Amino acid sequence: MTFDRSRSVAAALYEVASSSSTNTELCARADREGMRDMTVMLTRYQSAGRGRLGRSWTAPPGAAIAASVLLRPRLADGSAPEGDRLGWLPLIAGTAMAAAVRHALPNRAVGFKWPNDVLVDGRKISGILAELLPAGTGVVIGSGINTRMTTEELPVPTATSLAVEGLPVDDALEDAVLAGYLEGLRARVTAYLAAGADPEASGIRADARAGCLTLGRRVDVELPDGDILRGTAVDLDPDGRLVVADEHGATRSVAAGDVTHVR
Repeated sequence: MTFDRSRSVAAALYEVASSSSTNTELCARADREGMRDMTVMLTRYQSAGRGRLGRSWTAPPGAAIAASVLLRPRLADGSAPEGDRLGWLPLIAGTAMAAAVRHALPNRAVGFKWPNDVLVDGRKISGILAELLPAGTGVVIGSGINTRMTTEELPVPTATSLAVEGLPVDDALEDAVLAGYLEGLRARVTAYLAAGADPEASGIRADARAGCLTLGRRVDVELPDGDILRGTAVDLDPDGRLVVADEHGATRSVAAGDVTHVR
């Protein structure tokens, strides 16, 4: 398999036959091997992938793409953004992935569920996991894209794939979706950093609001302490947190949590 267009976007692209976790492998190698910003590691078979909140992520060999991208964000003066500004990176990645999938499926409702699950007509096709390098020198953004997975291979009924959505999936299509994601990620991160990591001035907050399917929905948010926050998702605040309004109109910003869209 070749990923020619994706390779042209990446500073370096490492395609491996299999990996327990591309995020784990890239995190371990990034500083040791002096890898550059926009280095990508990908595989068609990930045996021990990790999702948010410690969940596992698995797919049959050849049925999905797992890709991890190394980001070493720097502002115009060469300094690293403050830690709280890095919180926008997973949202930027989710927005970029949603745009890439939407391009492949232009007649479907495609967007991201906060913070970064990409949905097609309400079913999950991709997930994003961001991790800070151990030395704090960069961020690895991992993504899984269900490409050739059949209906029988889907892990849950609420999942989908490019093939299940009716696309004739081949190497060229997989490359196009991955490259679209990488191009969108690079462009958005570049704009964000050029604006001093200001989500408003860079247009990143507006872009994320437009692509976030959670806004305007009734939601249940399972918080890290186990409590459930119920209400309506009304906005993304300047730090990328989900703003939830309760039945009385009081709002609360959530930095982390497992969101369920309530029908």
